[in-house]
Amino acid sequence: MTTTAERRFTSVRVETRATGTDKRTIGGYAAKFNTLSRNLGGFVERIDPAFFNKSRGDGWPGVIARYNHDDNRLLGTTAAGTLRLDVDEIGLAYDVDTPKTRADVYELVERGDVTQSSFAFVTFEDDWSQTDQGFPLRSLLSGGLHDVAPVNTPAYDDTSVGTRSIAGAMVGPGPALESLARKFDASVEEVRSLAAADELRRFFQRTDKTAPEGMAVSAAMSKYIR
Repeated sequence: MTTTAERRFTSVRVETRATGTDKRTIGGYAAKFNTLSRNLGGFVERIDPAFFNKSRGDGWPGVIARYNHDDNRLLGTTAAGTLRLDVDEIGLAYDVDTPKTRADVYELVERGDVTQSSFAFVTFEDDWSQTDQGFPLRSLLSGGLHDVAPVNTPAYDDTSVGTRSIAGAMVGPGPALESLARKFDASVEEVRSLAAADELRRFFQRTDKTAPEGMAVSAAMSKYIR
């Protein structure tokens, strides 16, 4: 379990819908399940469909929507009912009624300048394996949702944000590397060194050979070095 919040981004072209009402709502998918992320620093990630079950079961407590995760650009909250969240077979969907003072955010989405979404979370449970190509893969199994946001820059390639008018209506990879260090009983510093060299896959290629030239590796970790 990690207590440090992580942030992941996603993007996909989205639809814009008008329903003939006076509320301006933006929404889309903040996360999609079983989709590989980009390289996040020597590893990729996928989100298990059960990842948000705990937050959903608790009623999405304290979850907020902010433009670019900026506290000064609050869009809505689950507590006030201005942010609504749902999980389906695709991923985590959200709809947020933007306040009048955030008309610029609505317009940016409507015009297509902002087409991406993001979510911030803590991880309760994850697992490490490899992709078919032998690249380190972190599977996010269970976690707690902090916020969702329309954003400018993605790290995943398939989340969406769209606009609706309704009447009346990549935090960096630090916690992930800490998780990998715990799995292999290595120090975080050692894991960071291998990540910087894009060599995390060496954890999954156990032999008794030596470490890369110039890289200091503990005895506990050496059995994983090719």
